[in-house]
Amino acid sequence: MENTEMSLKKMVKTFRRECHRVLRSERTTVHGPDNMLMVLQLAIADVNKKQSGEFKVALSDVLNAWKHLLLDKLHLQPPNCAHLENYDLIREAYESFLKRSNTMDLVDLFYQYQQLKLESDPDEPLSPTQVFEFLSGNNGLSQPSDSPVPSTPSKSCISKVNAAVRKVFCSYLSLLVNTKNDLAVALTLDVPSRALGHQTFTDIKYAARRNNTSLFLAVTSFVRAIQLGGKGYAPPQDDPLRKHVKGLSEYVQFIDNLEEILGEVPDPSVCGARLVSAIKSALVKGCCNGDAVKSAAEEMGKQLTDRICQLHELQKQSANVSGTGISPARPKAYAVNHSTAYGGRDTVKVLLALLDEEALTPPCENKADLLSEDQPTLNGAQAICVLSLFRSPEVSTGSSPEPLKNRVRSRLDQIKPKPREKRIRSQFACTYDDEEPPLNRVLEFPSTSQVPTCVHPAPKMAPRVAEDDEGKSTSECSALIGAQQGTVLGERSGNGQKQGVGIGSRKKNAPQGQGKGNKRKQADSGHIRGSENEPPSKRPLTTKSANNTLNKKKLIAGQGKLTSFFRV
Repeated sequence: MENTEMSLKKMVKTFRRECHRVLRSERTTVHGPDNMLMVLQLAIADVNKKQSGEFKVALSDVLNAWKHLLLDKLHLQPPNCAHLENYDLIREAYESFLKRSNTMDLVDLFYQYQQLKLESDPDEPLSPTQVFEFLSGNNGLSQPSDSPVPSTPSKSCISKVNAAVRKVFCSYLSLLVNTKNDLAVALTLDVPSRALGHQTFTDIKYAARRNNTSLFLAVTSFVRAIQLGGKGYAPPQDDPLRKHVKGLSEYVQFIDNLEEILGEVPDPSVCGARLVSAIKSALVKGCCNGDAVKSAAEEMGKQLTDRICQLHELQKQSANVSGTGISPARPKAYAVNHSTAYGGRDTVKVLLALLDEEALTPPCENKADLLSEDQPTLNGAQAICVLSLFRSPEVSTGSSPEPLKNRVRSRLDQIKPKPREKRIRSQFACTYDDEEPPLNRVLEFPSTSQVPTCVHPAPKMAPRVAEDDEGKSTSECSALIGAQQGTVLGERSGNGQKQGVGIGSRKKNAPQGQGKGNKRKQADSGHIRGSENEPPSKRPLTTKSANNTLNKKKLIAGQGKLTSFFRV
């Protein structure tokens, strides 16, 4: 087994050195046996959904298809072997997932090595049979693998948590190298907990399928449009991903922080240690001492940091000795970071070597634990089961009607009167009643700007006279009308005093007692007045008070304006 692992490492090293000749991107990652089995499970479930409408698969069907797939790809299929049902569709879905994720499995790497090997390299370090035995768990060609039962439950739980934590570390590092890896996005989206559950992953999957992009690109494009897009570029309000803006923003921000460390720190050993430390800090946040997740994170973080330093030293030694240990600087068309920035290039090579070693890890002995939906919980997040994450209902086409109960409830909500909102219409709204809008009240006292500048006096009623004084009433009324006309003309021309000299002389010649008596009579008749702003009501005139009435009707200059002002 050790010779097989050493031969696989030499094969992978040769492939990485010459992969630019056949691959469009040097960031293509390799799936190990466990990841290959998980991808196969998704492919079978996808085919079953198209055939029967249910996204599920039995464990026995996965193991049977796994054996059939390995034998077919390695060209070890016996001639009389029965053909598996829907195998062509399963193989097509499996290869499509690998191509879409910019990944490849160990079988493809084995055949790529045969094309890329040089004359100095060994002819065939491994045979197809040895590759099959390694991928199937070191078993024969005919017998399926029988997974042993762990001795104690506590050790089993600890091993499960350690394996899950190590898988999360490697998935985050894989995203820094290959952002198209959908399997890595599924394993890291909600670890640690970001309130991004099954519904969020379903919405992301539909968005990626609609735009024909990877899952990570669908997430980053949505978050960038929210953060940087203007009014015309922002996602619509009915976008399903808007319900998960906070969690998706935290996820993209964390990946941005890791990429910032990758680009700023030139030393691969220091950069790798900082990357692992950042991932570990996120995993153990909120964990108490003695927690299994915290212990596993610290242990796995230390192992990965030490291994990154060892790989960096090995690459430096290979470069100093032969100059062919790592690929030299190539043109921008083959740059490891796609013609963007060369910062972090050496660190990416070390991370690729680390991920290749993880892909060469022997397969899990218990396939049921690997493919089961009962996975360990990490730091408050939901159990990560790839099959349950990718299982999602189809988008409703609207062909089937909504249940009657829901339709009646929605109709009642539409016709239900909505309560009127209380709006503050002014800064003094607290002094008004809620039912009466404050600005609709009519002012009882208008301002001076609302008073007309030219106010004509109201017409005067002719005084009543007795029947026996009919002869005198005509002359007195004519004199009264003349006095009023003279007052108005005096107000307009300012010569009122000159025009009413005769009447004014009468008032001066009148005795003072008579004037005081008139004032006393006006005070006595105050109860007849309706308001202070209205002129006093006129008492019926008699023959004795005719001369006094004429004197009283005579107004001085400016008195008409004051009277009209207080009359308003």
